[in-house]
Amino acid sequence: MQRACSFTVNREQINTQFSVYLNSNIISRMKKIFILLAMICVEHIATAQDYVPTGQDMNKFMSTKTLVVLENNPMCDFNLNIKDIMKKEWKITPFDFITNQEFEKKKMDPHYSFLMMTLVNFTGDKTEATYRFLHLLMGGNYRTLKEMPDICAIPLAYEGVDQENYIYKLSVLVRFMQDHVKRLQTNPKLLTTNIFKYYNENMGDIKTKTLYLVADEMSKEVNTEARIKRIYPYKFKIVTREEIEDAINNRDDDVVFLHKVGPEKTRFRARCYKIIMSAADAKCYYFDYHMVNDNHPDSFLESDFKKLAKK
Repeated sequence: MQRACSFTVNREQINTQFSVYLNSNIISRMKKIFILLAMICVEHIATAQDYVPTGQDMNKFMSTKTLVVLENNPMCDFNLNIKDIMKKEWKITPFDFITNQEFEKKKMDPHYSFLMMTLVNFTGDKTEATYRFLHLLMGGNYRTLKEMPDICAIPLAYEGVDQENYIYKLSVLVRFMQDHVKRLQTNPKLLTTNIFKYYNENMGDIKTKTLYLVADEMSKEVNTEARIKRIYPYKFKIVTREEIEDAINNRDDDVVFLHKVGPEKTRFRARCYKIIMSAADAKCYYFDYHMVNDNHPDSFLESDFKKLAKK
C-alpha cells in the first residue's frame, strides 16, 4: 500500500473551528477531540499556534492558483481520481497538478495554495497512530509544511488503511472544502465568531434522509436490517461502497452516508471517528468518536444509532 504524500506533520494538538454537538454529554467530550471533519484549523507549531484565518487570508486564497500535489506513485488511487474530481468540482480558483518535488520548489510562493494529502501524528499521543489528512494550505514564507496556514483540513483514514476504504468519498470531501471556502468568503463574520456554533446550529435533520451504511463498518449488534430497526426507526439502507459513490456522483439529495475513520486492520487501537454527511452537499448530520477497545470495536455502534434516533 502506497503512503500518502511523503509529508509527515507532527502536531501538538488540533484547534477546532468546527464541531457538531449532539447533546450535553458529547459537548464535554468534544473538548477533548483532536480531529474533526471539516473546518479544522490544525495547530501550527512555532508562531501560529492559535492562528485563525482572517478575511485577508481568504481574499489572498481566492487570488491564488491551487496546486494539487500528487503522490509519487502515478497509479495510486488518489492520483487516478483527483484529476477528474477537480475538473468536476473545483470552481473557486484556477488549479493545476504538481509532483512532490515541484511542491518543495513552490511552497514558499504566496501566489499558490495547495491541496494535498499529508500524514499527521500527534505529539504525546500514546497510541502513536498516524492519520491521513486532506489539507488545503496557503503558500508563503513558511519553510516547513507544519507552518503553512490551513484553510481547511479533513481526516481521511489511518495511515496503512487501503485507499479503497475512503477514495470513493473523495469527491464529496473536496466538495465540502470548496463550499466551506465560499461560505467564509461570502460571510467573513464566521471568521471572527465561534464557527463551530454556526455548523452546530445548521446541522441537518437526519430523519428526513435515507442513511446509507456499509455492513462491515457497523458493529455486530447492528449489522443487519432487523437489528438496526429495533433502535433506529427512520429510513436507512445497507449498501455497497459503490452505491455510496454513485449517490455522491449523482448528488442524491435524499442520501446521507457514514464517513468512518478508524484503524481498520492496522496495528493501532486508537480513535474511531464517525461522521455522517450529505451525498449532495457534504452537510454534516452527525459527529462522534470513541476509543477502540474490546468493548468498543472499530465500528459504528449501537449507541450511535440510539443517539441518532433521539435527535
